[in-house]
Amino acid sequence: MKPPASPAEDALRLFLEYLAVEKGLSANTIASYARDVRKLLASLKAGKIPLPRVTEETLVGLIHGESRSGLSARSLARLISALRSFFRFLVLSGLIKKDPTSRLTTPSTWLALPRFLTVAEAGALLQSPDEKKAHGLRDRAMLEVLYGSGLRVSELAALKLAEINLDDGFLVCRGKGGKERIVPLGRSACDAVRRYLAGARPLVDPGEREELFLTRRGRPFTRQGVWKLLRKHAGNAGLAVKISPHVLRHSFATHLLERGADLRSVQLMLGHSQITTTQIYTHVSRERLRRVYDKFHPRA
Repeated sequence: MKPPASPAEDALRLFLEYLAVEKGLSANTIASYARDVRKLLASLKAGKIPLPRVTEETLVGLIHGESRSGLSARSLARLISALRSFFRFLVLSGLIKKDPTSRLTTPSTWLALPRFLTVAEAGALLQSPDEKKAHGLRDRAMLEVLYGSGLRVSELAALKLAEINLDDGFLVCRGKGGKERIVPLGRSACDAVRRYLAGARPLVDPGEREELFLTRRGRPFTRQGVWKLLRKHAGNAGLAVKISPHVLRHSFATHLLERGADLRSVQLMLGHSQITTTQIYTHVSRERLRRVYDKFHPRA
């Protein structure tokens, strides 16, 4: 017989239902929140601390412990965000009286600037697939769309045939929380998708699948499958940067801003709900300008 859930586990279950039903967050985001909150619950269970007795000091101890264990700066920031959301929900639901995260801050120094490719590196990556092969046509199209639109890996994997307009050069993306946005798509990406649709996709799909990109078995890609494909081509291109789909997303935003795009337009294309999230790319550009100045100005 399964033992009854603890009050803390019940609170987590209600919190996750709240995120799904009322906030409309994606399954991946909810899973991330669940992992982070479970770290807290495991720590509370070990210390025999009930939720109403959690203090700011309790949470700081958890965060410092995760930091010492090697958790990255960005993951620590996400952990703090998850804890804030969890305890605010508990207060709103009347499960606890005081929010221990009310004065919990995220030091700006914890947030590392995002990695991105140079234009030359992005070009080398896009040239890596062998378009004489069917899967090379597909891979080139996937890389072109990732770099040309700034999609998240989950958005690329879920992209449907009906959501891309090659004649007018745009795609319709359903992002976090089911929010829909329209993203322009350049000529190079559109041409690559046309070649894929003509020479590769019909070989794995008789016309039954609605997803744009399919594996050799005619199935939709998983997030892990896209990561594996990307890292293979990064290795073939000889890139020293540790590559991920998000590095291409960062490159998309950075290259737009460096060429004069306004921040608001980039925010809309990336699907950021807050412009402050997009502003980190202006820091990247300033860092690069500083390095160029220091290297080439005679009075630097």
